[in-house]
Amino acid sequence: MARIRIKLVRSTIGTLPRQRATVRSLGLRKIGSSREHEASPAILGMVKVVDHLVKVEEIK
Repeated sequence: MARIRIKLVRSTIGTLPRQRATVRSLGLRKIGSSREHEASPAILGMVKVVDHLVKVEEIK
């Protein structure tokens, strides 16, 4: 499986509670924080929910 790096680029203020919970479950707290995850269907689905808040790049 490929690995991806997810970076929080926008604030969660004003977003829905479900979206805030998704960002927290991805391991992101502050703007600029990033985490690496395996590109599993579960993680990709979570990223799709908050794609307007995060930046995703593939790690080779």
